[in-house]
Amino acid sequence: MPARNNTNSFYDQIARYYPLLFRDWEVQMEREGLGLRSIFRNQGVSRILDASCGAGAQAIPLAQLGYEVTAADPSPGMLKKAAEFARQYSVEDRIHFVKTDFIDLHQHVEGPFDAIISKGNALPHVTEDAEIEASIRNFHRLLRPGGFVVIGMRDFGPFMEDRPRFLPGRAHRLDDGSDFITFDLWEWRDGPPVLARQNLFIVQGKGRVYQTERRRVIFRPLSTDEVKVVLLEVGFVAVEDQFDRSERMLVARKPG
Repeated sequence: MPARNNTNSFYDQIARYYPLLFRDWEVQMEREGLGLRSIFRNQGVSRILDASCGAGAQAIPLAQLGYEVTAADPSPGMLKKAAEFARQYSVEDRIHFVKTDFIDLHQHVEGPFDAIISKGNALPHVTEDAEIEASIRNFHRLLRPGGFVVIGMRDFGPFMEDRPRFLPGRAHRLDDGSDFITFDLWEWRDGPPVLARQNLFIVQGKGRVYQTERRRVIFRPLSTDEVKVVLLEVGFVAVEDQFDRSERMLVARKPG
């Protein structure tokens, strides 16, 4: 597997479906915005970098709440979808979109930022130890003294013993009466490092006619404890581990 894990094909292919991977996209965005505002309230945060913006689940509600947002992602398809949502919610003038990944982040955006966020389980796509450290060093470099980093990810720690193969997804009834159903099959590969391949199955149809497509992407099944160690080694302090519905959220501060 390549040293730098290229996820663009996967996310470009699922960008049009992305809101359907949530129970309610509107509610999801509202919760994301309010949850992050509760962290940033009264902390002098106005300029935010969303380092893995995807379709805009965090960037758009943050812009609606009045923050100045730079939204970065390596996937052209996801950036296009996020820009469509930004226009739909009339916040396109408050979000600057940038195509880049974590490793090259410092070459494409200019700090300092008051806060940097990366949610939606993006960091575990970085598979090599050196690249994980480089990514978090970039976050540290681009923050102002006293600034915050927020990393939202699935805690893979509990998965490592059982290594489940099947994980359920979502089921929606669309406006035309058809079904939209997702589920995952995971493949595990012993390391070092241990890697996991997500096979996302998307099933659509109604009556007797259904079509299925499979999209694949690789994760490094990191535990939150592993990421905490890197945050501390890079120089972050006051690392907190919080539950955030479907993922764990690590919040840390750059000294200053």
